[in-house]
Amino acid sequence: MTDRTAPGPADPSSADPSPADPAHLESSTGSDGSADSAGSAGSPPAGSPQAVVREVLRRSPVFDGHNDLPVALRARSGGSVAELDRHRPELHTDLARLRAGGVGAQFWSVYVPSDLPEPVAAVATLEQIDLTHRLIAHYPGQFRLAVTAGQVEAAIADGRIASLLGIEGGHSLASSLGVLRAYARLGVRYLTLTHNHHTTWADSATDPGSPGVGGLSAAGLAVVAELNRIGVLVDLSHTAESTQRAALAASTAPVIFSHSSCRAVNDHPRNVSDEVLALLPANGGVVQLTFVPDFISPEVSSWRAELAAERERLDLPPASWSWPRHPAPGESPAAVAGEVAAAFAAGPGGPPPPELKRWLDAHPRPEATAAQVADHVERAREVAGPDHIGLGGDYDGVDRQPVDLPDVSGYPRLLNELAERGWSATELEALTGRNVLRVLREAERRAEEPLWP
Repeated sequence: MTDRTAPGPADPSSADPSPADPAHLESSTGSDGSADSAGSAGSPPAGSPQAVVREVLRRSPVFDGHNDLPVALRARSGGSVAELDRHRPELHTDLARLRAGGVGAQFWSVYVPSDLPEPVAAVATLEQIDLTHRLIAHYPGQFRLAVTAGQVEAAIADGRIASLLGIEGGHSLASSLGVLRAYARLGVRYLTLTHNHHTTWADSATDPGSPGVGGLSAAGLAVVAELNRIGVLVDLSHTAESTQRAALAASTAPVIFSHSSCRAVNDHPRNVSDEVLALLPANGGVVQLTFVPDFISPEVSSWRAELAAERERLDLPPASWSWPRHPAPGESPAAVAGEVAAAFAAGPGGPPPPELKRWLDAHPRPEATAAQVADHVERAREVAGPDHIGLGGDYDGVDRQPVDLPDVSGYPRLLNELAERGWSATELEALTGRNVLRVLREAERRAEEPLWP
């Protein structure tokens, strides 16, 4: 996740992406929530980009690296997993739109904020793991838990969306390798080493005001070694370049960037430099290009910086969003969701004050586009190569996505853009899923003591 989901309408005055920021969270179905897959209505002309994309998604469905639906459900529904079989306009993700997008496998993020005290973060992470398991179990005709590449392939072959878990930030470990191993036994398949703040053992890309450890400390190297040993993927999104270089040098298994884009296209600290992208082939890893407007669009990045400066000029606090508590035993999820919505509306994350609203009216937020996402995908292909790229949309982890990729139904539009630019079916199939499957399988092969259910 980048910024967090809000329980109410997105606040355009939100500050820069942060885990406490509500602005960074943004077909017909059968009775069991089943929906037609991408491209089921009508047939495009043979040989057209649309026909190529339809066949690509049939052969290699999207295996997306990062979706924040679990935290969106915690914030908007009090942790209830019901009603994804209907359209949920407040979400980017529901069953019908996943099918329309050609999604065959999804890493669900069990994000918790990186500014929580570590013991609290560990408990919250367990709650989010529980929520995600409940989500998968609630729709057995749609989702299937998967922890191995073979299980991903079997779920897809059976018409299910393979569902994997990823932890977004090393703070969730509470500095304990035992906690890491326990997460792995619960089905966690990747660990993002940091989120928006440094840990005591790894540096984040977005915590410049705090002293770091210069990449990875000895404890951080031990975390990477243990991830390799038990077969959990090392995820380098959110990390500082020094952390990325240290992890790539130390890891004996391929790594991923679950939701990052290219710094050469937009110079944002969350994006990956060409120098690091060029190291991926030797490691065998994959960068899964994200759709987050702040990261892909120079215009949106500039607007965000101008907005932050205006908030500072007006002496306004950053927009904030409190981590929603878990329902107490016997308490209704709806009661918690209502409490969260009321707190958001009344707090700094609510409607902007008049002086800021005047600025927002005079400076409308630019829109990012699928073409800009495609620019990042092409840059990553150019530098890292076609075998080292994938997709990580960060849906339900931001308030809005590119105007023509507004929700999880949008993957075919991006693939059409790439097909129109001359991408072959083989390259598109590698991008959508084959590369990530290879990385998952190789991490399994190299694991000395794989831990999973």
